[in-house]
Amino acid sequence: MAPYQAIAAKHPDGVVDLSIGTPVDPTPGLIQAALASAADAHGYPTTHGTLALRTAIGQWFARRRGVPGLDPQDILPTVGSKELVAWLPLLLGLGAGDVVVRPTVAYPTYDIGAHLAGATPVAADSLADLPADVRGRVRLVWINSPGNPTGNVLGVDTLRTIVGEARALGAVVASDECYGELGWGAWDPADGGEAVPSVLDPRVSGGSHRGLLAVYSLSKQSNLAGYRAAFTAGDPDLIRSLVNSRKHAGMIVPYPVQEAMRVAVADDAHVAAQKDVYRRRRALLVPALEAAGFTIEQSVAGLYLWASNGRSTWETIGRLAERGILAGPGVFYGAAGEGFIRVALTGSDERIRAAVDRLADAPR
Repeated sequence: MAPYQAIAAKHPDGVVDLSIGTPVDPTPGLIQAALASAADAHGYPTTHGTLALRTAIGQWFARRRGVPGLDPQDILPTVGSKELVAWLPLLLGLGAGDVVVRPTVAYPTYDIGAHLAGATPVAADSLADLPADVRGRVRLVWINSPGNPTGNVLGVDTLRTIVGEARALGAVVASDECYGELGWGAWDPADGGEAVPSVLDPRVSGGSHRGLLAVYSLSKQSNLAGYRAAFTAGDPDLIRSLVNSRKHAGMIVPYPVQEAMRVAVADDAHVAAQKDVYRRRRALLVPALEAAGFTIEQSVAGLYLWASNGRSTWETIGRLAERGILAGPGVFYGAAGEGFIRVALTGSDERIRAAVDRLADAPR
């Protein structure tokens, strides 16, 4: 991206960087206060996290994700979700010959995690499409719904099918759900839609969390990217094993961050307020991109617009850079991303308006 960043930097009104999904809005005050009040953290925190935190997360799962009765023992805070994505294959004991399945268009860390363990990453959106010799070696299946970068959502029936097929193979299903609160339209309860389903939802899991892990991050919903605040939950045996391994590896969430997380998951108001901010930004960018000749595909949830205009990815990135706009190249997410760009909603209101104005001035 460096050459395109240099081009965009020459714009007289500065760069509009919509290439990275890092939050730009303030961390809510109640969360900052919780962090500060726990600053006298002279003792070692526990790897498993405080019971108060795990209880609050369990209540959040019941209230927001349709997962009732989750035992606090089956919940584990993590140092951001990316850390868990990268290290999960190794912590599960995967190695040479084992296969990790991830979506065809996906966040690169799924592949990195497989490589760190010496396993083989395979891109597939359906286990049924895999050759028999590959299916027999599948040990971990990554789901990402809502998806990054595409913003797609897997419904209950699709999730249930994936879970059933993975269980038949003896594979673990890890569901990266960090955009779960950010559904739009049919997936937005505030607009009369339904909530994005979790892999731990009884309609998906059949009432058993065997072989299942849900992974969630507070980075997006609560503007906590700098806190590295996330958690996983699900299969009691898997969580117990992860707690033990992570204890010895020093993968521990600092106590002040645990307290900030506890307060964050207990408060829905700040999440709704932040979602309204993204809703307004999305309402500006979607018609601006379409008027500039882009087709937006999927993008029914999350913080990104997955767009194409009939040109190659890099030609489009270059044309936008000439107008001081940076977008994410679709090819960063796999070969199937060629021809697409990912446009993030994580610009300030002022920068989003600048992008809209520049798109209006651009030739189609």
